[in-house]
Amino acid sequence: MSAPDRFAVTSPARDVIVSHPGSSALTTIPPAHDGTAAPPPAFDGITATPPRRSKPGSAPRRSMRARAAIVTERDADGRTLLATMRSDPPLTLRRTAPGQVHLVSTAAGPLGGDDLALDIEVAPGTALDVRSVASTLVLPGSGGGESLVTITARVGAGASLRFTPEPTVLAVGCRHRTIVRLALAEDARVFWREEIVFGRYGEAPGRCHSRFDATFAGGPLLRQEFVVGDPAIDASPAVYGDARCVGSTLTTGRVPEPVIGDGWAVVPLAGPGTLVSALGRDAVELRRRLLQGEESAVGHRP
Repeated sequence: MSAPDRFAVTSPARDVIVSHPGSSALTTIPPAHDGTAAPPPAFDGITATPPRRSKPGSAPRRSMRARAAIVTERDADGRTLLATMRSDPPLTLRRTAPGQVHLVSTAAGPLGGDDLALDIEVAPGTALDVRSVASTLVLPGSGGGESLVTITARVGAGASLRFTPEPTVLAVGCRHRTIVRLALAEDARVFWREEIVFGRYGEAPGRCHSRFDATFAGGPLLRQEFVVGDPAIDASPAVYGDARCVGSTLTTGRVPEPVIGDGWAVVPLAGPGTLVSALGRDAVELRRRLLQGEESAVGHRP
């Protein structure tokens, strides 16, 4: 079964973000003029449903521990096969095309106290494309604990991995930690995009600590760490300024020199890689600036 042409995503808050999986475009539908939630839009028969809210007095969801995995292998004809695709709710995996997997969240969250992990193994000579059908809304848990998402990816020699999930939205009050461990073998290729939105519409963000570690052929390629939700950092003109979103894209292939644009920058790494970084006032502007940086990176490679 082929993936639908468009996915409707509810978040941040009253805005509705519509993702078009066939492209990198995002469309934002604002709330009504009277401040009420926008009516669910319909695209090609697909209707965006507003998120459900718990009934007063209902029991809070218990914290969850989930472990999901994707493993590829190469068949005799050189095609990529999904040897393993193990879902563990709320991390649910769906094959949407040859060598392509979409992440589907089958429960709210991550919530405070959740411990979620995704393991990706891209075998030598294969190609894998990982996306998500919707943005991820990080929420506080009833106990005030920290949520954790760990992604471990290994890309074999001559293999390629494209990882482009929809944005992560940090709801007010959340405490979240993200850890990415990416290991690239010799001649491996990667395109890894991350986008973070500082809270839903009209609210301050929760707190997030993100750590990204990438190696190439056993040597360090990128070590990156940042925090969102610390007022002293968020408001600093030297860090985020008036931005409400931050994003980055790591690609293999090195540009010869840095390139600076409006709200974005392309920086060559010491190893065989390039980092694109961008800030935006909303998710649409962030995605547009990241795309500009990504296009510039491709155009400036030797």
